[in-house]
Amino acid sequence: MGSSALWVFIFLEMIIAVACCLGNALVIWAVWTCGALRQPTFCFIVSLAVADFLVGSVAIPVAVVWEINMKTTFYGCLFMCCVFIMLQLASGSLLLAIAVDRFLRVRIPLMYKSTVTQKRSWMVVAICWFTAALLSLIPMFGWHNYNTWNSTIHANSTSSKCRYFTVNSRSYLVNFIFFGFFLPPLAIMTGLYHYIFLTTRRQLRVNIGAATESRTYYQKEHRLAASLVLVLGLFVVCWLPLFLMHTIKLYGPKIEVPPVLIYMGVLLSQANSAVNPIVYAFKIPKIKQACRKLCRRVYHDREHQQRDVTKNSSTENRSATQE
Repeated sequence: MGSSALWVFIFLEMIIAVACCLGNALVIWAVWTCGALRQPTFCFIVSLAVADFLVGSVAIPVAVVWEINMKTTFYGCLFMCCVFIMLQLASGSLLLAIAVDRFLRVRIPLMYKSTVTQKRSWMVVAICWFTAALLSLIPMFGWHNYNTWNSTIHANSTSSKCRYFTVNSRSYLVNFIFFGFFLPPLAIMTGLYHYIFLTTRRQLRVNIGAATESRTYYQKEHRLAASLVLVLGLFVVCWLPLFLMHTIKLYGPKIEVPPVLIYMGVLLSQANSAVNPIVYAFKIPKIKQACRKLCRRVYHDREHQQRDVTKNSSTENRSATQE
């Protein structure tokens, strides 16, 4: 990549990082202030927002530092690559937890509240993060490219430029992460949401024209499931191209994948963490209401400040005229 293209790439990464931090911080604040953390689904949504926030505050800044050719040790570079994988795995496992939660809401509506408690939800969140950390740290114990790294460093030196596939094995990313922990959960989530939509539509047809509590319940479930499917769809659209390109590079070494496409895939995968808050803010009613309240508060505060400034300036003008 040329120097001008590199700086364009870094500029776009920084824009995505700022959007990740601001958007997901707003989502976390909105869920916290509206008291929705008492509901299991929002425990998972906040945890997903935390993962996306860490992408903008940790993963992307470190990637930018790498791009400007900062040197590091082998295990320092490998550890940060593992952190990137951990955030992706955490996002995927939390999306699966959300899908299972919505499935239980429809499958066992009468037993849901006693089965899926707030305490159990946070336990599931902890398991998702622990599992993601455990699986992402596997390269630290041997599934890495130390020989490739060793061949790139100069004599009497222990540090070099950090590049993802200089230290990480492409077979680990494709065979283990993509085939093992991306595609299977995706298939499960597709099946769960398919069941949710079939069930809610069937229940809505049964209660058509009736303003019953059951109809209201299934309408709410159908709308929220549609919003969460959009989040899942964006996750797949943003991550799948990058995984497919690395699969081609692993199993089709003679097929050339232009570096610019790889960089575009990286930007797309990072952008996923920035677009999720937009979906939450426009599609999930409780978060939407909390965001509106914040906007109104900021607008009214600005109005009061402008009035105070105008009032003070007019007072100063009057006193100056009297003098």
